[in-house]
Amino acid sequence: FFLNMSHYAVHIPIDRDMRFFTKYVRKGLSDKEAAYASLVEGMDKSLGDLLKWLRENGEEENTIIIFMSDNGGYATGSYWRDEPLYTQNAPLRCGKGSMYEGGIREPMIVKWPGRVKGASRCDQYLLIEDFFPSILEMAGVCDYQVPQVIDGESFVPLLDSKAKPSKERMLVWNYPNVWGNEGPGISLNCAVRIGDGKLIYSYKTGKHELYNLREDIAEAHDVAQENPSVVRKLSWRLSAYLRKVGAQRPVVK
Repeated sequence: FFLNMSHYAVHIPIDRDMRFFTKYVRKGLSDKEAAYASLVEGMDKSLGDLLKWLRENGEEENTIIIFMSDNGGYATGSYWRDEPLYTQNAPLRCGKGSMYEGGIREPMIVKWPGRVKGASRCDQYLLIEDFFPSILEMAGVCDYQVPQVIDGESFVPLLDSKAKPSKERMLVWNYPNVWGNEGPGISLNCAVRIGDGKLIYSYKTGKHELYNLREDIAEAHDVAQENPSVVRKLSWRLSAYLRKVGAQRPVVK
């Protein structure tokens, strides 16, 4: 069987989960942050219920579990989060909707009994687009045809610790529209990452930003001016890819 479980929590509107809300108020959190924390624990409770069902029905050792978020934590809008904004995912910068790491870097957990060693860790990167070919490989589906273009690649070799490092793999993000929230790195931009280097291009201003994620995970130091050749290289790779796939981009009239 296959189950895709997409929780609405944690999401705005930040409705309190009253099973846990009071506990976080007693811990000293504001009503806003206590509500947010209660949703996180409510989601954890839901995941625990699923795991409990698998265990009680003898399916735990026969089930692969993949857990991942679709974006970073919400860090914009003082109506829902306490000031200072854009700091809720520290040391990562900003949050959901942003092209900075706070918006696009998420933790991922894979539980695969008999295959993935418990408490092991992999520092290589991937995209959520990789889920489709990975799940098919996990299920032993090797010969298949689908109408759409498969953008991802299986991350099963990463789980087996047999994959080559992601050093030269190119990841691309494109957000040419206006999200509706404001904040650092939000809306009208695109980005590319190859190894430790990450370039962000603003459609609105035409500015390039360059960061070394290994040395500066908080993206506090833009090194574009000191590395013009790297900016040109990554910018060319990014624009060539966007043109190749027919990505939507703003048009200057």
